[in-house]
Amino acid sequence: MHPYSLKSSKGAPFPPRPILVFLIAIFGFYVCYISFSQITLENRNENSIEVQEKVLCRNPYAPHEELRYVHFPKPESYSRGECSCNPVRFFVIVSMQRSGSGWFETLLNSHPNISSNGEIFNRWDRRENISSIVHTLDKLYNLDWFTSAAKNECTAAFGLKWMLNQGFMDHHDDIASYLNKKGVSVIFLFRRNTLRRLISVLANDYDRDARQLNGTHKSHVHSKEEAEILAKFKPVLDVSNLIPNIRNAEKYIRDCLNHFNATRHMILYYEDIIRNRNELYQVQEFLGVPVRKLVSRQVKIHTSPLPDLVRNWDDVSNKLNGSQYAHFLDGADYVR
Repeated sequence: MHPYSLKSSKGAPFPPRPILVFLIAIFGFYVCYISFSQITLENRNENSIEVQEKVLCRNPYAPHEELRYVHFPKPESYSRGECSCNPVRFFVIVSMQRSGSGWFETLLNSHPNISSNGEIFNRWDRRENISSIVHTLDKLYNLDWFTSAAKNECTAAFGLKWMLNQGFMDHHDDIASYLNKKGVSVIFLFRRNTLRRLISVLANDYDRDARQLNGTHKSHVHSKEEAEILAKFKPVLDVSNLIPNIRNAEKYIRDCLNHFNATRHMILYYEDIIRNRNELYQVQEFLGVPVRKLVSRQVKIHTSPLPDLVRNWDDVSNKLNGSQYAHFLDGADYVR
């Protein structure tokens, strides 16, 4: 054969170009299919893990009707780690000043699984409008709120203390809706003897200016000596407005209970807790935490009979005797 002949030499014929392009296309399709299958499998595995985690976290030991009040928050400021699937109950203590709420909150915070973070709405900017209130509550219930009451990542009940005059009643419809949607349990704490509360309010207002304890104002004390100093002050009650003040305070409480009647709640009275500490066991059961003995370092300030707490007691007694509030005078509803 001539060395420059264009005829091909003997051997296997080279496949035509269309067939070659087809084979390359088939191979490319195969590679894409394998890669896509691997990605899909990985995604399925990841989704399966997420589903398993959800199923694991969404099946806490709680009655079916209480599942909406069991939460698994994911804080933005830290990781709950191994406690991420530990359920958390949200709560709020609703009360009025000088109703024993400070003492009650220290009792709750003595439990290793409960964190109550105080009166966070005593600052105006946090309760300026419903938007600021919701923003504050969202941050709190996401466990992104740090106070001395914070325990650890495994906290089982997390909440705050909220006074009626700190925006709670001003936006009652929106707040009630939020509490229901968020699955927040409400603990109402009031005093039965409104007269005693009024005396305590006046005494506390006096000390805010007088600063009887070494130039400092204290609403709560931790020693008998400090309590005795504060208890020496005896206010003079405005007798002409005494009954209207008591009536208004009790109406305020009734209105509150009516507005928030549809929430999951329990109602406590300071005097009942003083008489019977089993009330605290019911609170712990309500919050879904193990029942323990709760303790507080706070010392009660006003322990004397009512006639010894007011300078114009005779006037007060004459005003209330024969009225619907006469039962406040004997102090029989309070036992230390």
